[in-house]
Amino acid sequence: MTELSWRDPLDSFAACADEPYLAFLDSAAANDPRAEISYLCLDPVATLTLPASASDPFATLAAWLDRHRPPHSPDSAAPLPFIGGAVGFLGYELGVAAAGITSRHPRMEGLPDAWFGLYDTVLGFEHRTSRLWFIGHDRPGAPAARRLTALTARLARCATLPAAGPLDWQPEWSEADYHERVDRVRAYIGAGDIFQANLTHRFRARRPARLSTAGLYAALRRKNPAPFASFLRCDDEATIISASPEAFLSLDPDGRVETRPIKGTIRRGATAEEDERLGQELSQSAKDRAENLMIADLMRNDLGRVCATGSVKVTALCALERFANAQHLVSVVEGRLKPGLGAIDLLRATFPAGSITGAPKHRAMQIIDEIETAARGAYCGTIAWLGFDGAMGSSVMIRSIIATREALFAQAGGGIVWDSDPAAEYAEMRLKAAPLLAAGNG
Repeated sequence: MTELSWRDPLDSFAACADEPYLAFLDSAAANDPRAEISYLCLDPVATLTLPASASDPFATLAAWLDRHRPPHSPDSAAPLPFIGGAVGFLGYELGVAAAGITSRHPRMEGLPDAWFGLYDTVLGFEHRTSRLWFIGHDRPGAPAARRLTALTARLARCATLPAAGPLDWQPEWSEADYHERVDRVRAYIGAGDIFQANLTHRFRARRPARLSTAGLYAALRRKNPAPFASFLRCDDEATIISASPEAFLSLDPDGRVETRPIKGTIRRGATAEEDERLGQELSQSAKDRAENLMIADLMRNDLGRVCATGSVKVTALCALERFANAQHLVSVVEGRLKPGLGAIDLLRATFPAGSITGAPKHRAMQIIDEIETAARGAYCGTIAWLGFDGAMGSSVMIRSIIATREALFAQAGGGIVWDSDPAAEYAEMRLKAAPLLAAGNG
């Protein structure tokens, strides 16, 4: 690990924007305590594509990581949580299949169900102290020092990202369709099938011939700077662009687990006084607090499958947190893994996140598959890093744009409970989708 002179993370991303298999885990929300470290990951030594139809994709991922784990021990004194390892995503349908649910939707064409790169060339940006680190592991014929020299020369270049738009986004449902589908979810709740389901709505745009996905990411970053943002280029055609406000799972090398589910949304105010009033309104909303409580309890139960007895605790419940374009209620659930278990066991027990399924999770996922009209693909999955030392960090893939060879997809939604109002749910969905749909226009 080598310390370099500080450089802005977005400038570094721009300098490397044409790299294949580029992964940018971007804590883009300035002066935000949730946004402390960004990682720019380049030139993976190996890649892995997983279909949802695989008999056990989690076991395949674990075996692949073990096969590529470096022979030397990680630097326990490293100043950053991620010191090299796998970076990639698990798509929502992989979780559906792992739950034993057969989806009625064809998979999203041009996008794998899961993809990871194995990175030993990483730039780590520590925002609070303005320190920049190069993390490199020697390869046969390509020592880390040589790769650092080439990377330093590339970063010295002045690079700009082209504008992305304009994009012609088209909703796949009308407002009336959305209202009708909210009522269908409510009917299942009234019948006792579920307590809550997360209903989402997709927008689609034709992909322009010369679209810069890196430029589109930069535009979304300006519109909606988020603490768990990311850019992941899986191949020449498939790219994931995310401005997620929601952390999914974090795991320390010593086995401490944390998850931070979001449920409950209201807009930001035009003034400080209005912002405060709206925040209080959300905090006191019985409907939104019930939504959050259900998912916090679901995540507590999921962690209990792999955490030591008595270690799982809800350390914050329905706390108000503010983001660039919305305010949310956020809960925090912590635990400690049972001895002998690791990151893959944790993912297997909890994926997909309860905040984007509903409760009970299995039945909610069946109802989502029935009422929604297309596969979610990467959306509502997770982008994760899996460190060589056993640590993990991940986000829930919301506020995201998926780019394939032919099209772009943006999706948004919310949790539906018995006292949900269809018009209010539609307005919340549009609030969440707004920065995504505006990103292509500058």
